[in-house]
Amino acid sequence: MQRTAMRELAFKLVYEIEVQKDDIEEQVELFLESNEITDEKVISYLKDVVNGIESNDSEINELISKNLKENWSLNRIPKISLSLLKLAIYEMLYSKIPYKVAINEVVELAKKYGDEASPNFINGILASVVKEKGLNKEG
Repeated sequence: MQRTAMRELAFKLVYEIEVQKDDIEEQVELFLESNEITDEKVISYLKDVVNGIESNDSEINELISKNLKENWSLNRIPKISLSLLKLAIYEMLYSKIPYKVAINEVVELAKKYGDEASPNFINGILASVVKEKGLNKEG
């Protein structure tokens, strides 16, 4: 399975967890089962993303909050956009995926799953995070 397809599955799983806020391990197992995912590489990637977002949740949320426009809060962000932001920030900061790849992939997912404003909104927040974290100075 391609990384793009794996990332799309990861987004769907992060979104489910964001919406349901239940036992994460149980949700991961149900997700794997209901999507008939048996490839160990995919399972490992999905668990890494979910556990990574969970264990760095406060820093990721703080980064998103800091880069929102005035009078905006995390509660106002649609769950789809929030899930995509969390996925991209996790990949850029903790998985060391090149920021351009992470941003491009989630913007494409935003076009597919989000509303009309989602791609620009997500791109703007992530561009601010890249600048704040100095990721654009690498390479």
